Amino acid sequence: MRADNETLRVFSGNANPELACKIAHHLGLPLGRLHVARFADGEVQVKIDESARGMDVFIVQPTCAPVNETLMEMLILTDAFRRASARRITLVMPYYGYARQDKKIKPREPVTARLVADLITTAGAHRVLSIDLHAKQIQGFFQLPLDHLYAGPLLGSYFTEEGLTNHDTVVVSPDVGGVGRARGLAEMLHAPLAIIAKRRPEPNQVEIMEIIGDVRGKTCVMVDDMIDTGGSLVSGACALVDRGARRVVACCTHPVLSGPAVDRIENSPIAELIITDTIPLSEEKRARSSKIKVISVAPLLANAIRRIHKDDSVSELFDTFW
Repeated sequence: MRADNETLRVFSGNANPELACKIAHHLGLPLGRLHVARFADGEVQVKIDESARGMDVFIVQPTCAPVNETLMEMLILTDAFRRASARRITLVMPYYGYARQDKKIKPREPVTARLVADLITTAGAHRVLSIDLHAKQIQGFFQLPLDHLYAGPLLGSYFTEEGLTNHDTVVVSPDVGGVGRARGLAEMLHAPLAIIAKRRPEPNQVEIMEIIGDVRGKTCVMVDDMIDTGGSLVSGACALVDRGARRVVACCTHPVLSGPAVDRIENSPIAELIITDTIPLSEEKRARSSKIKVISVAPLLANAIRRIHKDDSVSELFDTFW
């Protein structure tokens, strides 16, 4: 049985209220009313200012920086709606924090991505909606449904409109692990593929070993799921220029952009960086770089939310992408 639109509600935590407002606008709904504050010692305080009983509730909250704050806020919001008798609670997590800790690489390391999944389940969520998980196996960490969306078609449409297609363009994966993502974009742009082989001696440190593929005289489009400190991206761009690339542009879904990332990108050979708004870009960061362009994922998320609410297929959004 399909629920009517009167039972659909979209709420936002403090992580990315601008994105939540855009999603609600695309759905033709007002953003749900709630209040999220802090006690004097920093504890999260939540008060829902409208009835949620019997409602299909979607909570928009990427677990971006400050990660522990936004994660705890999301869990408390989930518990509040569960106790308010919401019919179904879907966590809209465009960015899944702790996703990089998805396996044990060294002895005595945690699998924190699984821990976060367990916390979400315990809090009372019924469903999760996310975009471009850092590791697809995270879907298997949940005992509840997870809808995994892709930003690739949005980025591909942008580059197509910019004329970055055919053999004048090369799509570059910044590492071997991202080849699948880069291949999908390369097929959309009808462009060849190149791969940067690298090693990471320590987290946020990278050494370029070799570039597989012909980039000489081409416009290189580097694609990744996230950019953190920007060291890997900038090193890769420099290596491409050294190998004769005519121009380098880059794109990612999740602009973590920690520490020196924005300044590194601004002072690098990268001509343009295309990002989405899964994570909010502060005005201070916008002011520090003229190279960054933001594409909104709000229409994509709104379409997915509408389909989930009506019990329609979500995968049909990507029928032309597979």
